[in-house]
Amino acid sequence: MTTMQIDLNSDLGESLGTWQLGDDAAMLDLVTSANVACGFHAGDSLTLQQTCAQAVERGVVIGAQVGYRDLVGFGRRFIDMDPAELTADVIYQVGALEMLAKVAGGRVAYVKPHGALYNAIVHHEAQAAAVVRAVLAIDPQLPVMGLPGSAFLRQAEEAGLRTVAEAFADRAYTPEGTLVSRREPGAVLHDADEVARRMVRLVTDGVITAIDGTEIPVRADSICTHGDSPGAVEMAKAVRAALTEAGVTITAFTG
Repeated sequence: MTTMQIDLNSDLGESLGTWQLGDDAAMLDLVTSANVACGFHAGDSLTLQQTCAQAVERGVVIGAQVGYRDLVGFGRRFIDMDPAELTADVIYQVGALEMLAKVAGGRVAYVKPHGALYNAIVHHEAQAAAVVRAVLAIDPQLPVMGLPGSAFLRQAEEAGLRTVAEAFADRAYTPEGTLVSRREPGAVLHDADEVARRMVRLVTDGVITAIDGTEIPVRADSICTHGDSPGAVEMAKAVRAALTEAGVTITAFTG
């Protein structure tokens, strides 16, 4: 009998100065991997250092969440960047977080793009290649996390990088298996019980219901619950509890 297991991740370290976003400490008690901001889309140096330290204290794996240089737009606006510039920006962000993690007694164990960059490289071949080149230059052993079926994960796999397929607990899916745009109604899910049921079905049956009601196959090594969503902690608790009750082991995909 095969033991079902899944990683739980969340986007953390996104507070900036006196502007507080989410409850990182509470989320770190629930997840096994933390996608920590790197200062470009969110997060200041002290916040990032403290988030890394809290993750290390709890044995949560640290990942670098790289994005466009867009603090005002929270990294959710597409930027038509020169690929070489994007590669350099990714290297810069991972390097900064790696040192903050090292000081806290940890390390950056994977890379996950954020927001508009994450969505862009589902189809944008040039930007996907730019991110892959950055990770290869940093460490060819560094895993990357992204959307199943994306250009990013395909190129990463072709380049020899370890890929981690991700599903989203609190986001609606299109029939094509991509995320519904946040500009569209119903893009973000708020019912914790419904989300928990969806994630149990995802892990146990490998399917999820799209926004139009169709059933689509989704492969996932990790499930994300956004730390900035209203009721994020309660949702993460519900997802973790439901998966555990269903016999799924919650464990990090990497050490």
